Amino acid sequence: MHAPVPDRPAAGEPAHVEVALGERSYPVLIGPGVRHRLPAEVARTGARRVVVVSARPPEWTPDPGVPHRVVPARDGEHDKNLTTVEQLCRAFAEFGLTRTDAVVSCGGGTTTDVVGLAAGLYHRGVPVIHLPTSLLAQVDASVGGKTAVNLPEGKNLVGVYWQPRAVLCDTEHLGTLPQREWRNGYGEIARAHFIGAGDLRYRPVAEQIAASVALKARVVAADERDSGLRHILNYGHTLGHALERATDFGLRHGEAVGVGTVFAGRLAGVLGRVPAERVAEHHDVVAGYGLDTTLPAGVDHDELIALMRRDKKATSGLSFVLDGPGGVELVADVPEVAVRTALAGM
Repeated sequence: MHAPVPDRPAAGEPAHVEVALGERSYPVLIGPGVRHRLPAEVARTGARRVVVVSARPPEWTPDPGVPHRVVPARDGEHDKNLTTVEQLCRAFAEFGLTRTDAVVSCGGGTTTDVVGLAAGLYHRGVPVIHLPTSLLAQVDASVGGKTAVNLPEGKNLVGVYWQPRAVLCDTEHLGTLPQREWRNGYGEIARAHFIGAGDLRYRPVAEQIAASVALKARVVAADERDSGLRHILNYGHTLGHALERATDFGLRHGEAVGVGTVFAGRLAGVLGRVPAERVAEHHDVVAGYGLDTTLPAGVDHDELIALMRRDKKATSGLSFVLDGPGGVELVADVPEVAVRTALAGM
């Protein structure tokens, strides 16, 4: 599957990708300074008051142009839980938000997920606008309407689909990221290579973001609620989520997805779905982004398999999104012995 080409921007204009969902369609704008378009996007919602939930310093938290309250947040998986969602909803209530007002998220992927879920639950849903500030959030987490928090039993087990009204991917935010956060985002870009985005390794970062978002926009428009095609976006995520849990989130999401992508190639090879050259391509692409391609030292294979059995997609035994002769698809009832063989090769 090939991703649509993002609108080619005029000089000085941001790239524009439309997530086409009928009356709920929304723009994703990508480029330097797009955070300053927030007042215009808030005005489009008709909101008179806004709560801005920000994991960024005040100088990077834009004014929404209407009376507002800024609620500090903290990026990171350890705050990605129902307790944080309750705290946010109470802050919305204390500020007097109505269902015709709006919420803005400003932060990384965990902030996007938690704020999106809180917005989707408060008053049974209030408008939300995302300002993703990490590479991971810009290429993936902020787009598509999936919101979720973790339980001790697993990643992203409690959530709702709640589409934003707009997503503003300001590439100026990326200049503040530490190197590890770049790798975190590159894990999602690497996995996009195998689901239709093509080879993005040598393109400017704004083009990498736009191509990744365009691919996701096409998939979401075709399958908003994960009934079929949207499964491909979880490429590399089954082992990735298990690795996050097994390392107590010592491995970041994108880093774990990178390892999970190499594993997906190995598992497809073990099952005879792809030739050796395609297996090697998984390793080479992930390594090409400077990501680890092996399991962290000390992780227990039995624990990983137990965690993967609790994956949301695992409705029938061990299930993985895998490459194959007919392209990428969800494969159920994968034999445990094949999974163990692929893990041993990692």
